[in-house]
Amino acid sequence: MPNRTTSPEIISIRIPSRLELLALLDRIAQTVCERAALDEDTCSQVTMSVIEAGTNAIQHGHNRDAAKPVDATFALYPDRIEINVHDQGPGFDLASINGDVTSAAHLLDARGRGIYIMRACMDTVDFEFTATGTVCHLVKRRPVPAAH
Repeated sequence: MPNRTTSPEIISIRIPSRLELLALLDRIAQTVCERAALDEDTCSQVTMSVIEAGTNAIQHGHNRDAAKPVDATFALYPDRIEINVHDQGPGFDLASINGDVTSAAHLLDARGRGIYIMRACMDTVDFEFTATGTVCHLVKRRPVPAAH
């Protein structure tokens, strides 16, 4: 009997912590979404989340220190896309993040919507804080193909 476990297609990129290089992450996310046959709205959700994760890594994880790399890995599985964005930053207290950014108390905040946006757009958003930095793990399920 053949092995039904399929290895994901993996695309990895390392970029310096420079905001203008987020366009590279955007383009790779777009390409992975096209490969996954995601519709335009779902693709926009994925790319927006990847840009938010990359922005957080550059601005908060590395304080825009271009000497520190941001690593992103895109894994394309039959049923989902998994994306990891890794920075070398010390992490943060997830409980201290704004909470409901749509509340009156936060409506005029200039910043602090990235995690909220990622959670609204993706099926799963997790953070791992390790000795080597912070990993933002994003998951988006793929539509189940119709049976022939």
